[in-house]
Amino acid sequence: MRTLFALAAGASLLSSSLAAQQAQEPGPADWPRWARDLGGTRYSPLPDINTGNVNKLQQAWSFRLRPTGGASLLGGTVPIVIDGIMYVPIGNAVVSLDASTGKEMWRHEVKGALIRRGVSYWPGEGKLKPRIFYSTGGGLTALNARTGQLDTQFGKGGSIEFEGTPYPYPPSIYRNVMVIGAATAEMPYGDSGNSRAFDARTGKKLWEFNTIPRPGEVGHETWLDEGWKGRSGTNMWVWYTTADPKTDTIYMTIGSPSPNYYGGDRPGNNLFGNSIVAVDAQTGKYKWHFQTIHHDLYDWDLPAPPVLFDVTVDGKTIPALAETGKPGLMYILNRETGEPIHGVREQLVGRGDVPGEWYPKTQPIPVKPEPLSRMYWTPADVVTEADTTPEHVAACHKLLDSYGGTFFNSGPFTPFFLHQEGDLPRASINLPHNGGSNWGGSAADPTKGIVFVNTSESGSIGWIEKRDPKGDYGRGTADSTQVYDRGSLQGPGAYSGFQASFETADGQKVSLPCIRPPWGRLIAVDGNSGEILWASKLGITEALPEGKQDTGANNTFGGPIVTAGGLVFIGATSDRYFRAFDEKTGKLLWSKQLDYAALTVPVSYRGKDGRQYIAVVAAGSNFAGPGARGPDGKPLNQESLVAFALPE
Repeated sequence: MRTLFALAAGASLLSSSLAAQQAQEPGPADWPRWARDLGGTRYSPLPDINTGNVNKLQQAWSFRLRPTGGASLLGGTVPIVIDGIMYVPIGNAVVSLDASTGKEMWRHEVKGALIRRGVSYWPGEGKLKPRIFYSTGGGLTALNARTGQLDTQFGKGGSIEFEGTPYPYPPSIYRNVMVIGAATAEMPYGDSGNSRAFDARTGKKLWEFNTIPRPGEVGHETWLDEGWKGRSGTNMWVWYTTADPKTDTIYMTIGSPSPNYYGGDRPGNNLFGNSIVAVDAQTGKYKWHFQTIHHDLYDWDLPAPPVLFDVTVDGKTIPALAETGKPGLMYILNRETGEPIHGVREQLVGRGDVPGEWYPKTQPIPVKPEPLSRMYWTPADVVTEADTTPEHVAACHKLLDSYGGTFFNSGPFTPFFLHQEGDLPRASINLPHNGGSNWGGSAADPTKGIVFVNTSESGSIGWIEKRDPKGDYGRGTADSTQVYDRGSLQGPGAYSGFQASFETADGQKVSLPCIRPPWGRLIAVDGNSGEILWASKLGITEALPEGKQDTGANNTFGGPIVTAGGLVFIGATSDRYFRAFDEKTGKLLWSKQLDYAALTVPVSYRGKDGRQYIAVVAAGSNFAGPGARGPDGKPLNQESLVAFALPE
């Protein structure tokens, strides 16, 4: 049996016209996808802005995406640019802009849905004109790219509706195939997490891939005691995939099975949870997989898809991919076979004591590169007064003392232990916490085989407890039937990190990590050797005294791009700075503090005026509510698109 069910007409729809169609790789002036090209490199071949002149970069124009007044909606939004025209969603509409000036060209209003993260471009075929696609959550809508009007030749009146699980993000388009994931709940049982594909010309469904293998399919044996039946989660939740046109392969990253922190009712390694899965683009047929976490108990589901590039090892060119994720590990694999290029070892890991839990004996750890984030902790790793302030240090030690003066840590994939009412507070600390690399993913310079990724550092603390029916254990899990879940002294849920709040000299209340800095870094990895080339601090902590602010900062939401000018551009940090680093050395060459944090990925393109631009959505805070303001009084929930260029 195949690991999918393909619709009967799917293959015929993708016949000779697909083989003849171009692979849709972008021209040097364009940024037509969320991650620019099919390989997701985010590499711009434009050299105009470079290490010698980036210090002259200045704002060219800005466009207000959404006024203040509600919670931020546009974190993670990336515009696309084709032939000097920019397309970007603004929540309740899609707009087209002149990418040289920011002047609005058309606006398509959307009622009853929110358009987030991005839109997708399809270049057309024959008499079918180029289209802009967006998701309403329950389906896809096609617009004429030139006019912004509904393209009624697609689906029914310009739209199709999904059957089954919704997906609120734009499709990934490879030739005529549009791939979507699934937005499942975090309940043990519920909606399927299957990935699906549709024809970009007609809207006809092409195939569906079983992310939890059925009987007879590859990987089904990793689900014991029929734990696969009705299982939810195990979904591609991120909003883009990568693809290799040479082999007609699409690479999907699949998240962890539900529930997040207890797997006693899903014994086994649980494929294709936490896996890269390579499938045939036209049929969805399984090619290979690589699982990064066996039987996930940490909610460390794979976020961003892999970035594709070639490496040279022992004089031989190898088609490669690099996958990063929340544990702070990077796997460099042969993208045609899934085999590790620099080695992966199955490392023994600790076991907890939760009744009924199924603990894997080992987890896959790359031989190279070394971990990008800290995975070990001892009491010597607690911040000192030399790192931050006496007030912060005191708050951290108070927190540590409340757990008996120490945490349990056994290194990578440290388990959480059972805590029952009346027990002393025995807690584990697992590193990183909400860190490593998230959906911002990696960028790569395909001319050198070098990968760039941002990581955050902190520690998750707590235990496993029997669920309190009245407790809040996370998004939409109030009615969960699972027996156990995460908890801490803070209460139910996996919300406790090893960080503490304190008051600064000017009365500002600040919460900072309790492990020693750096708390955020930008890292360059040589994919050819697996060695880390450089690691630079990313972000500052302005609440600390001068001389101590260079700590690195949380950069969970956002990622880098790299250009032929030898530059790596990145926002991502909560300090609201947008930065450019030297690709070779990691030296900071330019920075600009924006009005709002750039919690996304920037883009680079050439406008109709011939100039190279760097643009980024500055979208405030993903978690800021209505009227929220930062320490400086600036609103945290406004959104603007800002473009930079060299002086004319």
